[in-house]
Amino acid sequence: MDKPEFTVLLPVLNEETAIEKLVREIFEKMSDDLDLRVVAINDGSDDRTPELLDQLAQEFEGLSIVHHPVRCGKSAALRTGANVARTIWVGTMDGDGQDDPADLLAMCREIDLTTVQETGLVGGVRRARTDGDSRKYASRFANGLRKSLLKDDCPDTACGLKVLPRRLFLSFPFFDALHRYLPAFTKHFGFETRYVTVENRPRDGGESKYTNFGRAVAGLFDLTGVIWLMRRTKTPGRAFVADQIMSENRS
Repeated sequence: MDKPEFTVLLPVLNEETAIEKLVREIFEKMSDDLDLRVVAINDGSDDRTPELLDQLAQEFEGLSIVHHPVRCGKSAALRTGANVARTIWVGTMDGDGQDDPADLLAMCREIDLTTVQETGLVGGVRRARTDGDSRKYASRFANGLRKSLLKDDCPDTACGLKVLPRRLFLSFPFFDALHRYLPAFTKHFGFETRYVTVENRPRDGGESKYTNFGRAVAGLFDLTGVIWLMRRTKTPGRAFVADQIMSENRS
């Protein structure tokens, strides 16, 4: 039986200590079960990350590299990767090594990668976060506020591991923090969401790209904007969107 096609979108910024090990781990843990592609998006790195990615692309046939000349942010990087990908479903994961590719593979098994039906997103829920108590508390507060206002029922929207149809992602209104609201927009477009418990490993070097204060301030503005966008974005329903995704894939 042919293996289902799947693309991993891997946004990367200054991850020279982690990226080679992670790319090798993705292909090692996922390629036996999937017809696998990886699109790594270098989002304006100024360390050795671009050089390492280009070297890895010479070794792995399924690896494509896109270089942003300047930093555009994680959501923009994911959108670039989704435009490059050609599979029905794509998965997202962070480039710092905290996400385990084995968990992404387990999430793929929750759905049929050859079609789009009721489920529009499979998200990861981290079992035990490794980035400190202050970030855990900040994330818990942000999750509670977002869930109460958007009714997205997502227990861990900041987890980098998500699986969703490529064309559905590209149908969402685009803004800088879209990656944090994928569950909310999935439900707004009429699809179901489901969640899988995943591991959260220590960072494999490098530094976090966000601070608690900066995330909180931006998050309040983003949340207000998302509420407005949802009120102004009308969708024809899940069945129509799913049919469009499948017809575009067949063409």
